[in-house]
Amino acid sequence: MISLRKFHTSTLLPLLFLVIIGSAKPVIAQPMRPNPNNPYILFTGLVLTSDSLKAIPYVIIRNSKLGMLGHSDQSGYFNVIVRQGDTVEFIQIEQKPVRHIVPDTLTNSRYHVITLMVQDTLTLPTIYIRAMPLKSLFDNTFVKQEIASDKYEIARQNLENERRKEEFRQRAPDAFSSQNFLTQSRANQLYYYKQAPPQQIFSPAAWAQFIEAWKRGDFKKKKPQKPTY
Repeated sequence: MISLRKFHTSTLLPLLFLVIIGSAKPVIAQPMRPNPNNPYILFTGLVLTSDSLKAIPYVIIRNSKLGMLGHSDQSGYFNVIVRQGDTVEFIQIEQKPVRHIVPDTLTNSRYHVITLMVQDTLTLPTIYIRAMPLKSLFDNTFVKQEIASDKYEIARQNLENERRKEEFRQRAPDAFSSQNFLTQSRANQLYYYKQAPPQQIFSPAAWAQFIEAWKRGDFKKKKPQKPTY
């Protein structure tokens, strides 16, 4: 029997390494097969340009039947869940749409593709530029020409009017409106002098005033203010 004390540490380490390598079994990666009870497949890939093979970010990936599935990231990578036979569309405003049909003969639960998109030509509306016969006419037209408001400007104007209406409703009454209200109240009292005034329970205006007062908190119990000496 050979004693291990005679072996140096530099001799034992290579022997132990060879023993471990010899006893280890090779591991082979097995492809993930689809589960018959789960027909969904992980659809991954890259979206690149066809001419320069550059990544296209934020490409919309949608199913022709189910709608949007996701979008590609900044590096053009995407991963969505699909089924066999689905038609997947890649849409980007500067590229021509691309359709891809997931094969129905897949044996794995993952499917990877590289999609190439061709740049689309954008057609702008025609603009006609005409010269003025005189410079003075151009200056007058440039200053006094009314430019039609677009949708954003119309929406801004509508929101501005609503904001002004809300501010006007919340503003405290001035002296003129208070005097008008007092005059109208006295005129109503004189009109029904020595007779029962009509009930306002069915009046829409009275109900509107009641709801506005309720929203303002006029009926809430107010805390008594401490006298200041």
